[in-house]
Amino acid sequence: MIEVTAWSNGRPSSTGAGYGLKISETDRDRVFKRDWRSVQINFPDGKVSIVNIEKASFWDRCRELISVEIGKWMLSNRFAPWPRGKPPKFVLLPRGDGVFDLKTPAM
Repeated sequence: MIEVTAWSNGRPSSTGAGYGLKISETDRDRVFKRDWRSVQINFPDGKVSIVNIEKASFWDRCRELISVEIGKWMLSNRFAPWPRGKPPKFVLLPRGDGVFDLKTPAM
């Protein structure tokens, strides 16, 4: 189980662009593999997002899983936008190589 925090690039859009999930460096290094090009995020409503992790920013200091689908899910479920300094937290459950289920803390 991995706790993740909602992330915004400071210019999020109503299209879902500019949103993602921030992962701790420890969890990234423990669970994610550098040879993966992408990971699959399964949302509670059954939708899926394929997220590129084959980029320097994910493996450097940033550590965000970024996709329009994540943003759309946050917006449609009223997790975004959030009050300044109070991003929601979620849980990622590893299901296999590069596949994760996204859960809200109450689920």
